[in-house]
Amino acid sequence: MTPRAVVCFGEALVDFLATPSADGGPRRFVEYAGGAPANVAVAVARLGGAARFVGMLGEDMFGDMLVEQMQAHGVDLAYARRTAEAKTALAFVSLDAHGERSFSFYRPPAADLLFRTSDFDDGCFENAGAFHICSNSLTEPDIAAATLAGLKRARTAGVLVSLDVNLRPSLWPDDVDPTPRVWQALAFADVVKLSREELDFLSASAGDEGAVRNRLFDANARCIVVTDGAAPVQWWTRNDTGTLPTYPAAVIDTTGAGDAFVGGWLASMVDRGVDPTNLDAFLAHPTHLADTLRFAAACGALATTRHGAFAAMPTRTEADRLMRAPT
Repeated sequence: MTPRAVVCFGEALVDFLATPSADGGPRRFVEYAGGAPANVAVAVARLGGAARFVGMLGEDMFGDMLVEQMQAHGVDLAYARRTAEAKTALAFVSLDAHGERSFSFYRPPAADLLFRTSDFDDGCFENAGAFHICSNSLTEPDIAAATLAGLKRARTAGVLVSLDVNLRPSLWPDDVDPTPRVWQALAFADVVKLSREELDFLSASAGDEGAVRNRLFDANARCIVVTDGAAPVQWWTRNDTGTLPTYPAAVIDTTGAGDAFVGGWLASMVDRGVDPTNLDAFLAHPTHLADTLRFAAACGALATTRHGAFAAMPTRTEADRLMRAPT
């Protein structure tokens, strides 16, 4: 049987990682392929799963690089589009002493923002196990409309819908509040991944954390997961809650760690045959959710031990080895 694909929609871009000069001279910037949804697609493929990326790529040297690297990792690009109307987005990344990153984005204009609803092909949802997005494809009205259309089509197709908020306020116009569009997209999601900062952001408008969870569960969400660096992972379903420890890691670069976590979680769920019809039964089992989140946490931890995003995604063998290692 052909394995079901995790379909990732949104941006692919190039990260330029700042590297200090040993002699005090100018910094060097090393290019790495990235972009949150593209990172998740590569994470799934590196773990041996079927991954499909859908989005708009630039017809430029950086777009070529992204295509080459995704294909080299085994990501299906049959339903991706390319354009010469805008260049590939760039992100310049600096790291602090603890590997925490800060971004300076060159977007818009950018090719990924030019994907339109009409660019979706029904084939991209065939044999799909999950449809995954982040909020960075909501920053402008037209790409937001396309994102919402993709979410609706995924639900109609009976595909598990995943949303990692992955909020980057600097990508949003100064006069636009991200909150309404983010909530619009969250209403479609079966599974939601938030960072602690993103939960705090949503709580500011909803009232408190409980109101955030209630609003998500009143829509379509069945599971909410909150990550907070090395702190334990928190999770909620409609009937239960819990925490799981993370794995110790020699952190050098946190870029893409959340995407590795999501990729591991989705790959594990799709591999187990989870879909919207059996998600509640899966979540009700005493160990199933915990097992998938442990695997996700191992993937996230490993990604922090390497530079870059695509380049940092672990293999299944590496994740399994970390999970077996004594603590």
